Amino acid sequence: MRQSTLFAPTLKEAPSDAVVSSHVFLVRGGFIRQIAAGIYAMLPLGWRVIRKVEGIVRQEMDAVGAQEFHLPALHPREIWDATGRWEVMGPNMFRLKDRGGRDMCLGMTHEEVFTHIARNELRSYRELPQVWYQIQTKFRDEPRPKSGVLRVREFTMKDAYSFDVDREGLDVAYEAQRKAYCRIFERCGLDYHLVQAHSGAMGGSESAEFMVQTDAGEDEVASCHSCGYAANTETAVSRLEPTESSEPKVEPSRFPTPNLNTIEELAAAHPEKAPAHRQIKTLVYVVDEKLHLVLLQGDHELCEAKLESVTGGVEVRPAHRDEIRDALGADPGSLGAVGVSSLPVLVDSALEGRTEMVTGANVDGFHIEHVSVSRDIPSAKFADVRLVKAGEGCARCDGKLEVLRALEVGHIFKLGTRYSQALQATVLDAKGNEVPIVMGSYGIGIERIMAAAVERHHDDNGIIWPQTIAPFQVHVLALQPGDDAVRAMAEELYLGLLDAGYEVLLDDREERAGVKFKDADLIGAPIRVAVGARGMKNGIVELKRRRDGELVSVAADLPSVRTEVASKLDER
Repeated sequence: MRQSTLFAPTLKEAPSDAVVSSHVFLVRGGFIRQIAAGIYAMLPLGWRVIRKVEGIVRQEMDAVGAQEFHLPALHPREIWDATGRWEVMGPNMFRLKDRGGRDMCLGMTHEEVFTHIARNELRSYRELPQVWYQIQTKFRDEPRPKSGVLRVREFTMKDAYSFDVDREGLDVAYEAQRKAYCRIFERCGLDYHLVQAHSGAMGGSESAEFMVQTDAGEDEVASCHSCGYAANTETAVSRLEPTESSEPKVEPSRFPTPNLNTIEELAAAHPEKAPAHRQIKTLVYVVDEKLHLVLLQGDHELCEAKLESVTGGVEVRPAHRDEIRDALGADPGSLGAVGVSSLPVLVDSALEGRTEMVTGANVDGFHIEHVSVSRDIPSAKFADVRLVKAGEGCARCDGKLEVLRALEVGHIFKLGTRYSQALQATVLDAKGNEVPIVMGSYGIGIERIMAAAVERHHDDNGIIWPQTIAPFQVHVLALQPGDDAVRAMAEELYLGLLDAGYEVLLDDREERAGVKFKDADLIGAPIRVAVGARGMKNGIVELKRRRDGELVSVAADLPSVRTEVASKLDER
């Protein structure tokens, strides 16, 4: 490709709303352009990267026997109603009506559609296992699109689905997909963490996420270097130091706490009686339209994903102030569960067996001391709903957890029979019994791989592409294209490297050398070959490896340059 004809509008400055590195450099390098909030066009350079990523994904999917489909993005409501997800997806789903008034949606994912096909076409265990996949545009009415292609309203996903007659078959398919995902991310140049995950609206018995560590990520991962434990904080557990508790001897009693409405304020006013770890934090949540009290140690935080899992709630949200006052007679800051029998009470496991605690009295401006959780809150149901923190003990070994920010690039699920039962997708097993198909679901965000590669591989000057997904492997710069010797050598190298099988971009534009160097750094090809008048007089060209900036002078002839390019690209 000649840069004089390539549409690659590079920018000197980043757009004002670009905060994360991938957004900055994909825009500045001429890879993407925003059309509307959360909607991006892939320009030629960006599309080349996307096609490289898709190629790797297809190779690895095909290698494990997956068959590629292409399914519609427009779905009828009925199949989503069958699984209950028409309501579950809420406002995140794009919905519309066709001219006949029928409800339709733009697909966020394709479990329902693939299961619909399986229901209509698969009859016997002899037709299983099957693994189907597609690379398709998905839609999500994201309320706060940001960070370039990381949080968008239209995106590309590779989603695969396995269909088996039993759980053992699902285990085999899940493991095959896990290994294929590892190869995909390694080939795309990404260091990743495989972590235990929360299944969310997808459901299923087990799921794992592939995470790339970056400050641009919106997830947090708790990990232990000692034993290798890693989990999204939505599911992570930790080991807490034991807290002293004694047999309850004193009955609970109320004491005044005027204008003390937070854990911190109460601890500061009564440091001996109510330090944060001796307080019970009382939260009120609505789970499927029913109020619940959720209790935690005062210095702990709630993990809403764990609350969803524990309660099985489809819609989980914090209660509004008027809902709280109507139910408990007090405002937040004075709430507690002592004496409450009309609402379910869910207590974090860290409070089990605790005594001499302080909690709200459900009277504004008053709290209760000498609270024994088991004695004074007899309706309590205990579960892990706490968000783990960095520095807490690992639950699997004597190590300590660290918490890092990460970007999810892939997610695999053991769905089981959730979708097949809802859509009545069954087959006859070896005994002639009709059984629901056992399913798995496996998703990869294509643009997220591109963005994650930029987040992990860039410097102040631009992108440093892993060579497997770089838009071009070699960038040849004719620094003075008006000079006959420069132009002739640049042309010879360009054509010769193309003939050798390399993907080459030739900068033949009538631009200053400084502009060409800056654009080359922004675009980020692994190897840059600069052909200049001064070098040609000395019989050399300058070759630079983008990854580490190593500069070498090479004899100005095609065989020498070709040998050096091959050597540099092989050094990974």
